[in-house]
Amino acid sequence: MAVRLDDMDRKILAELQVDAEQSLDEIARKVGSSKTPVWNRIRRMKEAGVITRQTAILDPEALGLEACFFVLIRTSEHEAEWQRKFLKALRERPEVLEAHRLAGDIDYILKVRVKNARAYDTFYQALISEVRIYNVTALLSMEEIKATTMLPV
Repeated sequence: MAVRLDDMDRKILAELQVDAEQSLDEIARKVGSSKTPVWNRIRRMKEAGVITRQTAILDPEALGLEACFFVLIRTSEHEAEWQRKFLKALRERPEVLEAHRLAGDIDYILKVRVKNARAYDTFYQALISEVRIYNVTALLSMEEIKATTMLPV
């Protein structure tokens, strides 16, 4: 269920998404408020689960993780035990940045970030050794056109 947010909350969230390291004074000035009300609103939004955590965003290429693959997975297995093993395998692999269960012909899509094609193959071999998968298609991203963590508030 969506949490009720007013315009001030949305302005604060937009500022936090741009730079969560800003001081409360900076945020308050930018949204036209004072420090204490901004702090109270941020605390309330944390308690309500709107703000789940604050983190650093790293540049994957600067870390040598130059290859981004989108992995399409089809499975013929739909039992709870298979799904438990599959989800466990995904959660334990740091290369998997995102995983989504889909409607349609493809059951799952993964976003995998690795050093190169050889590193992807190592990931792939490890995954299929842990769980049985009917079909895997890997798509190499040639260029990242847009990537953001900012939600439209």
